[in-house]
Amino acid sequence: TFCYFIRLCLEKILLQCILQSRTLSGADAINALRPFYFAVHPDFFGQHPKEREVNENSLKRLNGYLENLQKPGFRSFKPTQLTFYVREREPNSSNVQESFSASGFRAVSFTLHTRDLLSTVLDILNSCSLSTEHIQSLNVNSQPHKEAKSTVNRPIKWDKTYYSFTGFKDPEEELEQAQRVETTLISWLDDNEASAVKKLKKSLPLRKELERLKFELSHQLQLSDIRWQRSWGIAHRCSQLHSLGRLVQQRPEVLRNVKGRTVVFTDRSGMSAAGHVMLGTMDVHHHWTKIFERLPNYYKLQKRLLFLEDRISQLLGGIQVIYIEELQPLLTLEEYYETLDSFYNKLRDSRLPFHPRSLRGLQMILESDRYAPSLHEFGHFMIPTVCDPATLQWFIFAKAQEARENLKRKEEMMITEKELIDTSTEKFSLDRLYKEPSVSSAQMIDCCKRLLEESLPYLQGMHLCISHFYSVLQDGDLCIPWNWK
Repeated sequence: TFCYFIRLCLEKILLQCILQSRTLSGADAINALRPFYFAVHPDFFGQHPKEREVNENSLKRLNGYLENLQKPGFRSFKPTQLTFYVREREPNSSNVQESFSASGFRAVSFTLHTRDLLSTVLDILNSCSLSTEHIQSLNVNSQPHKEAKSTVNRPIKWDKTYYSFTGFKDPEEELEQAQRVETTLISWLDDNEASAVKKLKKSLPLRKELERLKFELSHQLQLSDIRWQRSWGIAHRCSQLHSLGRLVQQRPEVLRNVKGRTVVFTDRSGMSAAGHVMLGTMDVHHHWTKIFERLPNYYKLQKRLLFLEDRISQLLGGIQVIYIEELQPLLTLEEYYETLDSFYNKLRDSRLPFHPRSLRGLQMILESDRYAPSLHEFGHFMIPTVCDPATLQWFIFAKAQEARENLKRKEEMMITEKELIDTSTEKFSLDRLYKEPSVSSAQMIDCCKRLLEESLPYLQGMHLCISHFYSVLQDGDLCIPWNWK
C-alpha cells in the first residue's frame, strides 16, 4: 500500500543518516562546550554570590545529565530544566579573555530532553546564544542541527498532513507535549525518595564525625563558630577539619590568636570583611600558619576599618554602614578597607549637608559592581562606591521613609520565617529544613505555607533544602524549588 511504501522510505532515510553520522565523544563534548563553560563558570562570579551558587548547582545537574548520556543502554530520560547566569559579551570585543563585561550577565533557562551528546551540546550553545561554528572542526556530521534552536534530530521535515494521513506520531508534537509537562513535587519525591534515603543513610556516620570534629575543635580553640562558604560534601568538610586538627597538634602556639573568632573554610586564606578567619581549602598548612601568625596585624586593621565606618556614618547623618555576608561577595579585610577608604575620601571632599543623626536607624552597604543606588526589600540602601554624592544625597532623602518601613517589615518577616520553618520541621518530622542563600525570606515563607497544606510522608527524617530547582545532593539532602508545583 501507499502508507507501507512511505514508511519503508522513511525508515531507509533514517537508517542512512545514522550510518553516515558520527556520535560525539565525551572529550569532544567538553571541547565543544568550552565557550559555554567560560560564560557560566562560577569562578567568574566572585562578586555575585547568588548567581555563583545557581551556576554551581546547575553545572552539577548538567554534568550528571551528560554522564548519563554516555552510559551504554541508558534509556530513562526526563526533561531537565536548568538555569544559568551567562556573562554578557561586549559587542565589539575581539579578545576572548576580554569579551565579557565586568559585571553584565543574563539569566538563561532551558530544558534538556535530547538523547545524544551532539544534540545536547547544540541545544546548550543555542539556548545561551553562543556560536556553534567550532563544532564543524570536530569532524561530526551536525548538518541536521544547523538551524538555531533546533531540537529534533531528523534528516527530513514532514508536513503535518503526512502524520494525519499515515497515523504515525509527530515527533515534534510529542516533544512539545513533554516540555509542557511540569515536574510536580509529589511526582519528583516519588521518583527520588529511595535514592535520597540511601545516600542519607550512607552519610550518617560521616555527619556524626563532622559534628564531633567541629565540637572538639571549637572547644579546643575557643572558637565562636566554624563555617563553610560553599556547599561542599560531608566527607570534604571532615577532611578539612582533620587538616585543621593536625595543625593544632603540630603548632598549637600559633592558634592562640584565633580565640573567640569564626573560622570559615573558603577558596582563599586571610581575614574576611566580616572579621572571620578564612582558610583556603587549596592551601597547605604553611599558608594557614602564616594567616594565624598575622592575626594581630589583622585585628589592628579591623579597628581602623571600624573607625572608617564610623566616620562615613557621621558624614551621612548617622546611617550605619554594614557588611552582609549573604548578599555581598566574600571580600578580604584589605579589599573592604580600600573600598571604605576610597568612599570616605569622596564623601569628605563633597561636604554633603546631612543633618547630624537625621538618618539614625537606617543601614547601607557598599557595592563595587553597581552604578545606581537602590533600596533592598530588607530596608538597607545598596550604594555603589562610584555613586555621585549629589545623586546619593537625593536618593537617600527620597527613600528614607520607605527604608524605615522595610526595616520594620524585615523584623516581622524574619520572625514569621523562623516560625514556619519550625512548624514545617515538626509537621513533616524533618531532621533539618534550610534554604540556600539565594532564596529570599519572602520566597521561603511562601514555600513553607504551601508545604504545610500538603501531606508528605516522604520527608520524615530527611534533610530538606529550599532552592531554585530539584536535585538530590551527594549526602542525601533533598533540594526542591521554592515555587514548586
